[in-house]
Amino acid sequence: MSLGPSNAPSLCPFHPLNQVVANAVAALSEIAESHPSSNLLDLNPQSINKLLTALNECTEWGQIFILDCLANYTPKDDREAQSICERVTPRLSHANSAVVLSAVKVLMKFMEMLSKDLDYYGTLLKKLAPPLVTLLSAEPELQYVALRNINLIVQKRPEILKHEMKVFFVKYNDPIYVKLEKLDIMIRLASQANIAQVLAELKEYATEVDVDFVRKAVRAIGRCAIKVEQSAERCVSTLLDLIQTKVNYVVQEAIVVIKDIFRKYPNKYESVIATLCENLDSLDEPEARAAMIWIVGEYAERIDNADELLESFLEGFHDESTQVQLQLLTAIVKLFLKKPTETQELVQQVLSLATQDSDNPDLRDRGYIYWRLLSTDPVAAKEVVLAEKPLISEETDLIEPTLLDELICYIGTLASVYHKPPSAFVEGGRGVVHKSLPPRTASSESTESPETAPAGVPSGEQPDVIPTQGDLLGDLLNLDLGPPVSGPPLATSSVQMGTVDLLGGGLDSLMGDEPEGIGGPNFVAPPAAAVPANLGASMGSGLSDLFDLTSGVGTLSGSYVAPKAVWLPAMKAKGLEISGTFTRQVGSISMDLQLTNKALQVMTDFAIQFNRNSFGLAPAAPLQVHAPLSPNQTVEISLPLNTVGSVMKMEPLNNLQVAVKNNIDVFYFSTLYPLHILFVEDGKMDRQMFLATWKDIPNENEAQFQIRDCPLNAEAVSSRLQSSNIFTVAKRNVEGQDMLYQSLKLTNGIWVLAELRIQPGNPSFTDLELSLKCRAPEVSQHVYQAYETILKN
Repeated sequence: MSLGPSNAPSLCPFHPLNQVVANAVAALSEIAESHPSSNLLDLNPQSINKLLTALNECTEWGQIFILDCLANYTPKDDREAQSICERVTPRLSHANSAVVLSAVKVLMKFMEMLSKDLDYYGTLLKKLAPPLVTLLSAEPELQYVALRNINLIVQKRPEILKHEMKVFFVKYNDPIYVKLEKLDIMIRLASQANIAQVLAELKEYATEVDVDFVRKAVRAIGRCAIKVEQSAERCVSTLLDLIQTKVNYVVQEAIVVIKDIFRKYPNKYESVIATLCENLDSLDEPEARAAMIWIVGEYAERIDNADELLESFLEGFHDESTQVQLQLLTAIVKLFLKKPTETQELVQQVLSLATQDSDNPDLRDRGYIYWRLLSTDPVAAKEVVLAEKPLISEETDLIEPTLLDELICYIGTLASVYHKPPSAFVEGGRGVVHKSLPPRTASSESTESPETAPAGVPSGEQPDVIPTQGDLLGDLLNLDLGPPVSGPPLATSSVQMGTVDLLGGGLDSLMGDEPEGIGGPNFVAPPAAAVPANLGASMGSGLSDLFDLTSGVGTLSGSYVAPKAVWLPAMKAKGLEISGTFTRQVGSISMDLQLTNKALQVMTDFAIQFNRNSFGLAPAAPLQVHAPLSPNQTVEISLPLNTVGSVMKMEPLNNLQVAVKNNIDVFYFSTLYPLHILFVEDGKMDRQMFLATWKDIPNENEAQFQIRDCPLNAEAVSSRLQSSNIFTVAKRNVEGQDMLYQSLKLTNGIWVLAELRIQPGNPSFTDLELSLKCRAPEVSQHVYQAYETILKN
């Protein structure tokens, strides 16, 4: 964005144009949010400097607009980030809380680029605490907004407020919504250093008159025990003191959290079970009853009258909630497996109640599973029911890191109060831009992802952070499943992407050795005299005769298309079954899908998104299901794809992870696409260039493969392969063996060279020897699989 002509005078303090700048920024920002692809706010160091100069002399609302605009800028390095932070820091002392939060947003974002070793980083942390504390002295409504923002900040950088615990202690006249938010932040800031005063405060809260607040305080004590292991014993002691008060809702809440403590620290605090059992009769809430039943079943061998306790619950089995019924069923089965001779009648009774007298399908299913396990294989039943349980994690309520990073970019807005990105509550999604924190620079101690690694760091040295096939946790969990943005045509994408190292190694040398890459306009092939006749054992003698041969040109009959396979079974997608295959025709790639509704309800609002993958495959258009998908209905869809999406090396290389959304849920699956859909139409290499390139590629990059029982002769092989964009540069016959020399090019500019020896076998089948050379050897195995698939189908 240009803030004025290049010969305009710079803005000086008190200049009337300062407010004009702020208003212009406000207008352009609003337009840019509605039209994200317009690139109206083309921020650069010069315009940023003008904005920072105007910042000092604007009204408070003008300052907010400018600070929000600054938050959308990504500095080129940590030095520029520090410079901007220094000029924004004075805004922290502003009287308007909105200005303060906007300044905090800018500083939190740019701190990502600063190394923790810098003195300035520590100084900035100290400067951020006082303004946040000051916000808590405002009226309750502003306090609540500040607390919701602070909740995000302490999850991202708890060190900012680690010494400010006391300001979050609850006041007697705080509204309940402020009290509950303060309580949440107290737990997040709890540590071994301050746990004593936190527990003392929480114990005091547990004697208040507000029932909701008391419940939250008791739960907070349990969360502290799980978070700070050194305090667990003190927390359990505090909870026992609260149980002795005999206040019904306090006792019930304490039992619920003690169950979690048992899960976190097994076989450590079971001495308190006797005290818990004394309060059995006072439990009337489903969650507390279920927790107590779990404790009795889990430690049945240590409770003398465990069978009597569980039998007392069984008397009113049909009046209990489903939660209690399920827990009671499991607890009695546990008891039976631990004391089989004494409890046989009890387990038969509960299995009968669960399977024959209950209408609840969950309860019936679990009952039948237990019944069959116990009657057929008691040993297996013991391994299943009494299996070691995973420990409870310290913080189960933390916001997912990717979402947290996005919410940090929205500090001071409704998104930071709702703790949801704007796309979650802005209908339509138009104008919603997903923001993220900037990558750390090379001077920072943080590890970069493959997309953000600084220049000069070989991508092969980056950590493997790519999900494997079947592990669909990657970015699919955070995808915006709205209509995808169409990229440029495929014809241009292969040129644009040919200069980027997409596969994490192998392309650096390719693009460094030749001026424009193989086949580029400035490539100069070595003179024929400089090319020896024998390029290696695998090439055979007299390969220079290639210059005198005619190339085998087959008839274009269309690229091979595999039959559709089931990618997502209906049982894993609530009745939605997805089958599909991939095709390539005249330079266009598509995913041919078959959607079948095997559920009992109509399916609508379909959308699709891909995870980042090795070759940047992405939908080139929305998933068009024009009419609602009725039960037992099937629809065929051809989804066009391009190769301009985000790139990340997958394992295996051709793994594609997909998210499909409809009105019921979001479903995930992964599939392997055949590499030949990425073979481009201009993949035929000049013969002289073929020779020079084969010689130039290191011998260790050569891979040998066998293709047995191929039902084609040399002419048919050449024709079949050419239909899938594998081109025969030349062929020859040596001692009865046909030899084809072939080239192909992938959509990201990788060239693969091949020598194919066709050995005559019986009249119907031949054996083939395939030698592949490529500067990115990781693709060779997948190219071989493409050869075998095309030639045998």
